[in-house]
Amino acid sequence: EKKKIDILINNIIYSLVRKGLKILSFVIFLSYVGIDTAGIGAAIASIFVGVGLALQGSLSNLAGGVIILILRPFNINHYIETENYSGNVESIGIFYTILSSPDNKVIYVPNGELVNNEIVNYSKKSIRRMDKIIPISYDEDFVKVRDIILEICNKNPYILKNHEPMIKINEYGESSIKILCRIWTKSSDYFNVFYDFYEEVKNRFDIEGIVIPYNKIDVNFYDRK
Repeated sequence: EKKKIDILINNIIYSLVRKGLKILSFVIFLSYVGIDTAGIGAAIASIFVGVGLALQGSLSNLAGGVIILILRPFNINHYIETENYSGNVESIGIFYTILSSPDNKVIYVPNGELVNNEIVNYSKKSIRRMDKIIPISYDEDFVKVRDIILEICNKNPYILKNHEPMIKINEYGESSIKILCRIWTKSSDYFNVFYDFYEEVKNRFDIEGIVIPYNKIDVNFYDRK
């Protein structure tokens, strides 16, 4: 309490120490009144082993919950992604961490699974970089396209202006030049940019007459008589 440890960790440690001292006191009392405690100690040890094996998964989740509360790889309201799930952290329990998915599903993820797999925390940093690939035709003027994309970035209120966008040719594809756009935004505004950016580029390209190439198939018909 003096060190202001997390209340959940505090309660767990208090409960474990309290129960452990009760068992130890009982064994010491039996020894004091002259009862042989060797057999009792072995029986208690066997019971703990059996319970431990039966609750192996639950104990793993309990240990995982303690590790999460100590190391803090994520906090409440952080958006995280695990091996199988992703969502906003609603609560961190002793055995489960509760996530709220983007489509409003409630996901109970075992803490043991969290600490034994990779966790991607999208909210730990205040800003994030977004990489976008935009294909253009080989016939288009790259400098003109770059200036248009840069103008779109400068007008978007969610794209950070103190981090200059990087707009470079990333690849010469089979049917298009692929332009890489690296832009920065606040983590809280990420999805505002994620969907709006492509829409703004498409609308502006249509106005400027810039072609976004796509695969085409030529079909020829022959009249055989």
